Amino acid sequence: MYTTEMSKNPARPAAPSEAPELVAAFEARVANDEFIEPKDWMPEAYRKTLVRQISQHAHSEVVGMLPEGNWISRAPSLRRKAVLLAKVQDEGGHGLYLYSAAETLGTSRDQMIEALHTGKAKYSTIFNYPTLTWADIGAIGWLVDGAAIMNQVPLQRTSYGPYARAMVRVCKEESFHQRQGFEITMKLAAGTPEQKAMAQDALNRWWWPSIMMFGPPDDNSPNTAQSVRWRIKRETNDELRQKFVDVTVPQAEAIGLTVPDPDLKWNEERGHYDYGAIDWDEFWAVVKGEGPVAKERVKARIDAWEKGAWVREAALAHAAKQASRRQKEAANG
Repeated sequence: MYTTEMSKNPARPAAPSEAPELVAAFEARVANDEFIEPKDWMPEAYRKTLVRQISQHAHSEVVGMLPEGNWISRAPSLRRKAVLLAKVQDEGGHGLYLYSAAETLGTSRDQMIEALHTGKAKYSTIFNYPTLTWADIGAIGWLVDGAAIMNQVPLQRTSYGPYARAMVRVCKEESFHQRQGFEITMKLAAGTPEQKAMAQDALNRWWWPSIMMFGPPDDNSPNTAQSVRWRIKRETNDELRQKFVDVTVPQAEAIGLTVPDPDLKWNEERGHYDYGAIDWDEFWAVVKGEGPVAKERVKARIDAWEKGAWVREAALAHAAKQASRRQKEAANG
């Protein structure tokens, strides 16, 4: 999605300080829904917020390959294997698009990967839960990717141009992932009593982590207000969470499954579902790396990075050789 030139760290516009007139011009462009591009002037806080958000998004796509990758060889049919393999491949591509977008902000991919491996950078807490049965793969596609779509569709209009453009393709592919997951769950729910019980069990375990994916409540989210003002985010955490609940509950009912929330009920006056209290203690524990398989996930990423070093070195050596050859050919006219 991004050219080689886009992937390089762009020269930052010189600005001795964040002069009021520069900030005012930037704010006016954002308020006018103009895209901010890599070489445009931007406040340092805007740049840092984007690097944090985009790199976290990229890490989540790459780490998200792990729980599903384990099930490729155990999928129940050749068709299911092929579809799951395509999905995992898509997620790897999403990570590459997003790392490239973050690089345009002046941070290198190596820096982002190091931050992930050392625990300085986060990824979506949802991937610190285990996948115990094939039904979990359906639940991930239906619920986790469904929640991701709620988050990501508005990002196609985010104020930073490279991020917005990356999200166009990502959202198209995530829609396929969500449909694939819902199909798996629907088939299980319509199958034998044992299969339906497996689908219900997966829904029971993934429901609450999925609605936690939207992040802390707005009154406890230090970055939300500023991100909304800068058009980095278009909707708040609680707005997106409510939209997800409103869409997903009828889907569960349509296939005969029950959302594991005794407080869930339709509120006619609000025109939305009311839902029960979220266990934020669990959320923050998982954010801090205390999820059931958090250490396993990070170890798998570090191992893959270290074992793949020879591939990166070979690719760089080949690229350097090709560049040298082109230079010689150009010099010899």
